[in-house]
Amino acid sequence: MLFTRSTFFIACTLAAGMGLSACSKSNNEEKQAPLTASTPATGEASTLTERNAQQRLISTLQDGLKKANINAKITDAQPTEVPNLYWISFEGMPSVYATADGKYILQGEIVRLGGKELHNVSQNLQAANAKKLFDQLKTEDLIVYPAKGKTKHVVYVFTDASCPYCHKLHEHMDEINSKGIEVRYIAWPRGEQFIPAMESVWCSKDRQLAFNQAISGAQLPPAACKNPVRDMYQMGLNIGVNGTPAIYSTDGVYLGGYMEPNELAERLNK
Repeated sequence: MLFTRSTFFIACTLAAGMGLSACSKSNNEEKQAPLTASTPATGEASTLTERNAQQRLISTLQDGLKKANINAKITDAQPTEVPNLYWISFEGMPSVYATADGKYILQGEIVRLGGKELHNVSQNLQAANAKKLFDQLKTEDLIVYPAKGKTKHVVYVFTDASCPYCHKLHEHMDEINSKGIEVRYIAWPRGEQFIPAMESVWCSKDRQLAFNQAISGAQLPPAACKNPVRDMYQMGLNIGVNGTPAIYSTDGVYLGGYMEPNELAERLNK
């Protein structure tokens, strides 16, 4: 799949451009590292004191990043259930944790113990952010494969016509749809060199036909329209996508990368 969070600032900020994932950026690896869209869960600041603390934290972090010559714009800071730990959202980059004093940034998963099952502290906030962005999408800007019969589930899939795992998933589209699952494709070219092909798909009168051709290796005519491909790529970065395919529920929960139809249906039914 795409880039890893451990290389967040280098891969996403300093390297700027559009590095891809395997079906992660453009290193077509045989295996995809599992993606886990993670993010904390807690309420927004409810008092003026808390809101002021958040603004001070954002200012401190922004200053620290600037001193380190990192061009990253912070868009939000939310307290987590972990004392003195905040969830920091960036423009065009995956979120990270930061200590309340703004001195330390943490990446990865934070898991709470104590119950019968482990609880991923990050998951709810990440999902909420993704859901907000999915809700803003227009159906006409996507490639939609409706469910056959009654629609039981809808999934959003970040895809790239050059990705072998996307190809494998696409081969099972009829079976996926027959299980009552509607699939909505979002363009996520894994590198600058793959953008033209995806733009050509999105500029085609029949996007499904064009995508079928592109994912089979056909060369499409150059794009000749205003299209949302780059905006979709940026949206993927904002929610932490780092490889294709990346499958999400309508609630913004990351379901996984490539999955067999039965596996996907089972995951959605849980």
